[in-house]
Amino acid sequence: MNDDIKAQLDAAEQTFNAAMISNDPDAIRKCITEDWVLVTPESGPVPAEKMLALIASGTLTHDTMTKTTHHTHILGDVATVTGRCQNSGKFQGAPITADEWVTDVYLRVEGRWRCILTHLTPALGEPEGRKPVVGDQ
Repeated sequence: MNDDIKAQLDAAEQTFNAAMISNDPDAIRKCITEDWVLVTPESGPVPAEKMLALIASGTLTHDTMTKTTHHTHILGDVATVTGRCQNSGKFQGAPITADEWVTDVYLRVEGRWRCILTHLTPALGEPEGRKPVVGDQ
């Protein structure tokens, strides 16, 4: 795998995390494409504008977001980054926490990696206990 591209994707993930905990829709928009979609177990596909409206209104906030990358796959100008994410914040004023497996799909746009889809899966068990799968990097 190209180490330079992997470093770019790691930086894109860190920037995306920082944007999410800033709770600033404009900062988040810089990390995603206009047609970005968040796929959640509770709601299925959630369009960018709906998610950004929840954040803009303060209905959804994030205080922390930590991701550990477990797998990166690069296919030219498209890449997937899968990792374990723990985050906390508030939804409708009530505290929330999550421990999830997250796959972000990135598209290289004018030399920058922007997320086009984020897929969340609740984590069951500890990441250290997972068994390696053929193709893990």
